[in-house]
Amino acid sequence: MTTPLLGRLAALSASPEPGRTPQPAPEVLADRPDGTVVRSGRTVAKAHAPDCDPQDLAARLRVAAHPLLHGVLLPPLPVTAPGGHLTLAEDGRALTRWPYGSPVPPDDPDAAPWEDAARLLARLHSVDVAQLPGPVPPMRGPAKAARALTRLRTALPAARVAHSLAPAADVVERAWALLPAWPRDAAGPPRRGHLCHGDLHLGQLVRHPAADGPWLLIDIDDLGLGDPAWDLARPAAWFATGLLAPGVWTRFLAAYRAAGGPAVRPDGDPWPALEIPARALTVQTAALAVAKALAASRPLDEIETAVVDACARMTSLPPQLADNGPAVG
Repeated sequence: MTTPLLGRLAALSASPEPGRTPQPAPEVLADRPDGTVVRSGRTVAKAHAPDCDPQDLAARLRVAAHPLLHGVLLPPLPVTAPGGHLTLAEDGRALTRWPYGSPVPPDDPDAAPWEDAARLLARLHSVDVAQLPGPVPPMRGPAKAARALTRLRTALPAARVAHSLAPAADVVERAWALLPAWPRDAAGPPRRGHLCHGDLHLGQLVRHPAADGPWLLIDIDDLGLGDPAWDLARPAAWFATGLLAPGVWTRFLAAYRAAGGPAVRPDGDPWPALEIPARALTVQTAALAVAKALAASRPLDEIETAVVDACARMTSLPPQLADNGPAVG
């Protein structure tokens, strides 16, 4: 993050707080290539990815601010009058303001709000999109999966330890090639009429007001119309690969169904809807894992090895079984 960008985000996040003077010093909460977040007291400012389309982001911000999403998505704060939720840095990078919310405690697995996440997803997927300010962009989940493969392909030839991780990269590529066109962002999804988050994981939930408020979904960069099964695919893939306990997965799925979520049938086997996106999220996760290991010149860790092994199991299935059952496990 450059000094000018830090200064701009600090100024954007600074807002008067009754009874509190002076303002708290700005705190960098995240600084990654795809986003930088700075907090000042009760407000955070975010610099979105350099390749973020401001027009699409503005549309997503209008959706997040709409009354139909109150209690589901953390609403953006205005940055320009009247009611504008987006401004641009000097280099054209999109900047936004948000209320601060308390994240999921990383060191307390029992506090993970899986059921709350499921209920929020069910409400998000059930929104009447005809009432939203449009046009609503497509959900960007498949596009992110495709970018993960691009990142892997770029990292492999440049890495000094390519010879040791090349077999893992090859497994990921073969699993990717077996996917249908739509999760590879080469065609539209068969279902595309639901509002979807696009990148669901526990880091995308906060309590607002902070500490004791209800859980809300954050990070709308991938929000849009698509197949709601994509939002269930990451926990489904974690369950199938052994990274999520069966009891947790069962509670998550039951809470989603009880809230009327449309991604899967109300009862019975959920895998006909979840199989393809769960495979895609597994391949995406494995591609990023191998790319990061290549960049750091290190071997895969235990969790990274597990997702690459899951890709290997996908590629070893007989063709007549490849389209049935939770093959990611």
